[in-house]
Amino acid sequence: MNAVINIVLVLLTVAAMEGLSWLMHRYLFHGPLWFIHRTHHEERHGWFELNDIFSIGFAALSLWLMWAGHYHMDARLWIGLGISVYGIIYFIFHDWFIHNRFKPFKTNNSYLLNLRRAHKIHHRSTQKWPSEEFGLLITGKDHLSKK
Repeated sequence: MNAVINIVLVLLTVAAMEGLSWLMHRYLFHGPLWFIHRTHHEERHGWFELNDIFSIGFAALSLWLMWAGHYHMDARLWIGLGISVYGIIYFIFHDWFIHNRFKPFKTNNSYLLNLRRAHKIHHRSTQKWPSEEFGLLITGKDHLSKK
């Protein structure tokens, strides 16, 4: 039974991370932390950008939670693992698939194409506002019909 609870906790954390990421992106990254996030909306001159500090922060939190919870195999371990899983998903979808930080891969999958289009809409502006589509895995609209 513990294994099921732990798996559910990881999955709930992944889902919560999508919501938390949306809120942080909308109200912090496009708010008081714009001076850092702005680097993600500008042309990148190298492999890293200042905005990557947010990913490093989430990775540090995840590692700390897993370390703190591993002795007793408590909830902190599984929440940290869920944050890590979301980080891997973020890396694959956002950095690799959408922004092509590695060799780009092509797809005809309508869900993935919708995610890519929504993110491109988000990046239309290099300014803090106006902006829309702050999520990673869930978009507010179906962007497939727009070319």
